[in-house]
Amino acid sequence: MELPRRAGGDELVGPGELAAVRARLRNIAPKHDLKTVIACAFDHRTRMLPFIYADMRIIPAGVRAVGSAMVAAGFEKTRIVLQQWNRNFRPSQMRLDGTIPDLFLISSAQLHLAQCKAMIRDACRMDPANRPLIIVGGPLVIYEPWEVFSADPEDPWAADAAVTGEEYILMNLLEAVLSVRADGESMRSAFARARDSGALDELPGLVYAKGARDCVSEELIDTGVQRLVGDLDELPDPVLGYGLLEPPGGGGQLGSQALPLDRVSKYGPIGSLVMTLGCKFSCPYCPIPAYNQRQYRTKSGDRIAEEVQRLYSECNIRMFFGADDNFFNDRARTLEIAETLASKVDAGSRPHCKVRWGTEATIHDTLAMREHLPLIRRAGMWALWMGVEDMSGTLVRKGQTADKTLEAFALLRENGIFPVPMMMHHDSQALYTRKDNSGLLNQVRLLRKAGALYMQVLMLSPSPGSKLYVETYESGLAYKSVGRVPVEPYIGDGNYVIASRAEDPWRKQLNILIAYFYFYNPLNFLLALFRSKSDIPMAACETSPGAGRRGGLGRRLSRRICAHMADAAVQLFGMWGLAHTVRRTFVWAIRLMRGPIERSTSAPTSRIPMRGADGKRASHAIPGTPEKLDD
Repeated sequence: MELPRRAGGDELVGPGELAAVRARLRNIAPKHDLKTVIACAFDHRTRMLPFIYADMRIIPAGVRAVGSAMVAAGFEKTRIVLQQWNRNFRPSQMRLDGTIPDLFLISSAQLHLAQCKAMIRDACRMDPANRPLIIVGGPLVIYEPWEVFSADPEDPWAADAAVTGEEYILMNLLEAVLSVRADGESMRSAFARARDSGALDELPGLVYAKGARDCVSEELIDTGVQRLVGDLDELPDPVLGYGLLEPPGGGGQLGSQALPLDRVSKYGPIGSLVMTLGCKFSCPYCPIPAYNQRQYRTKSGDRIAEEVQRLYSECNIRMFFGADDNFFNDRARTLEIAETLASKVDAGSRPHCKVRWGTEATIHDTLAMREHLPLIRRAGMWALWMGVEDMSGTLVRKGQTADKTLEAFALLRENGIFPVPMMMHHDSQALYTRKDNSGLLNQVRLLRKAGALYMQVLMLSPSPGSKLYVETYESGLAYKSVGRVPVEPYIGDGNYVIASRAEDPWRKQLNILIAYFYFYNPLNFLLALFRSKSDIPMAACETSPGAGRRGGLGRRLSRRICAHMADAAVQLFGMWGLAHTVRRTFVWAIRLMRGPIERSTSAPTSRIPMRGADGKRASHAIPGTPEKLDD
């Protein structure tokens, strides 16, 4: 079920509102002197292709954005803890400047629900008089906010609030709570008074418990779908967030200091870069268009260029991944960004000549930008992840066909950009076909032949917030358990078959592994040593076309060798990642083979009654959610 759309014209906050709320918070920040810990939940059982390595080496955009917002609002005593780096972190042991923090914020995706709950439970073990205010955000609560509240008296734990939106909603919440907070009062106490007085009901984007006692929730109040910040230039400087990171470690406590900026790239060499948000397509399995309220939001080229320069200069980050849903969605806005970055390169700006970045786009929009690809490469684009899905168009049609996909690949490679296909396996797709190229292996072969160095193959799975989500469960397509083992959230990343009508779903599970092995194998490694797919125009250059001629002969030769060997290196990496993937998913294939398979009959819903702040149906409630009867 998609998120409801706000009334026309009410999807976005007014220009300058985010900056205004930050300014108001900065004025009162010295009085409150808040200490904040922000944790990114991470379940290490999810480490496999195609996300392995990147899952540990990219600083997640969500927690970094929240940290930046806190510092920009004047709350500089903030620390970001990544469970990727600190898997033994215990909230009950956290101390910042020697004291328990006032706020404990958690960001989590659905995959990492188990770790999110574990952190909330651990925090709830603290003395209630000293416990910080617990607020959860991220994709998990954007679509399923009830997951961070408990109604079981035998298992008492709960967050105090769920922020079902972006950092603007958190800033509004803090302003409302601090406006009623008395000197020396805890944030939990101030939050409870603001909640009970109705001061939070007019802030869309929140879910909180009403009648909660001892971490047991009786009813959830939903204030509605968030309003979005339309101009992404209003977002705070990301460098602020990079300066808050807890150094990697094996203990449960916080270190005395955050990771110095000049050491960030040692552990997080790939920076997340928000450039655009939104997509014009409406794929039924994707929640992105509804989340963005059918809006397309961008940063200006000047702002992006400034962020790249600061992150390069202060953090030594040279590789970026754009958090874009479809970078080529709007031609005019794409060109404004590309022209600005390319002008920096043409002017000889060292950061902009050195950095490389990748992002996502569709086949259809890539072909529409064909004449601008040289400019986009000069702007620094190094790789483009493309939603190929199924080249036959059987699963979904976004203007992609086999011919168009191969044409897009050729155009990108001719212009020095590596194409990275993202494929989606589904019930109606065979492993191999003789008469056409609709089979999974047929398409993998075509993509490798067309020049793909890296790829991902995932099984179509239920995605919260998508059009097909409820139907997938109610139709019996989704599994409830396999081999008497419940389908847990951490296996919902597409690597596991958890929704299928195939008579032998274990074959689908093995198909994914076979496709990966067909792409990453010793033979392809040996072929890559002699017929490299990575030796494309500008592969041996820095961003600037003239950079390939700079430096001595040894430097140019070194770059050329690295460019040639990159394909073989990716093959080795892929085989290493495949070993982890087989280790984690092969047992699931055995369970699928042996059974029994129990199918779901309804989508996961809140066990706690939910209602809107206005007394109507809660915006985030899935059909079947209980409603509390009036006394």
